[in-house]
Amino acid sequence: MPLDPSPNPAPVPPKPAAPLPVTHYENFPVASWLCPPALRAPIAAIYAFARTADDIADEGDAAPSQRLEDLDGFETELRAVASGVAPGARWPEVFAPLAATIKSHALPLPLLTDLLSAFRQDVERTQSAEPYADRAELLDYCRRSANPVGRLLLHLYGVNDPQALAQSDAICTALQLINFWQDLSVDLPRQRWYVPQTDATALGLRAEDLLAQPRTPASDRLVAELAGWARRCMDEGAPLVHRLPGRAGWELRLVVQGGLRVLDKIDALHGACLSQRPRIRAWDAPLLLVRAMAM
Repeated sequence: MPLDPSPNPAPVPPKPAAPLPVTHYENFPVASWLCPPALRAPIAAIYAFARTADDIADEGDAAPSQRLEDLDGFETELRAVASGVAPGARWPEVFAPLAATIKSHALPLPLLTDLLSAFRQDVERTQSAEPYADRAELLDYCRRSANPVGRLLLHLYGVNDPQALAQSDAICTALQLINFWQDLSVDLPRQRWYVPQTDATALGLRAEDLLAQPRTPASDRLVAELAGWARRCMDEGAPLVHRLPGRAGWELRLVVQGGLRVLDKIDALHGACLSQRPRIRAWDAPLLLVRAMAM
């Protein structure tokens, strides 16, 4: 006769939630097959954290006060799982994988909270339509909105020397700037003003001039100067591709070349990106690969 099962069987631990898939359009590869296999899940967990927080700040029709409240809750959840508390019920698909990655790779918490600081700033500036006064102010935003991602990846790769960190910051800042100039036709109508006032004023342009989206020699020159700034940042950081081993280095080569290709498309439009958005297309892939191999 078979034995009766135990009246109090040991609970089966729940299966950890898988990181969110990459569902947004991205210019650059995210946790692709080029990444070291052991790091794909941690990279996907970091991406899911950043992508979800960015969506809270930017997507849908929530009021600014609700967005800020949700970002506060998101940070509370981050600090809780970083201290060992189990993920809550609201964002388990984000914080279960992230908690595992924080524990297994000792992710620096300030880099994650810097991202949330930048997303809050996006909400507040969009609400007030407040422009960035100059390039220094915009670079401070990039320091928190973009550079932490590169530093988190270098942390996973075990690379932490000052030169590598500086080069990573330059690449990430360049990618953020490229995204700004790529998205002018989308951001300007939404009162998201990333063009530094000093750059616009130097060419006799005002916010309302660009909102009207007429192409003029001055606006063409403005876009060209901003794209040139982003290209110089990317060139400054590009030598980092030779510091990362194996697949990680090839992944970064494609990231750099993807950014430069978007800049090529911005340059080709001669300022028309005030009304249309250049994108990386499937047919750009062979060129990106050739350029990556030539680095």
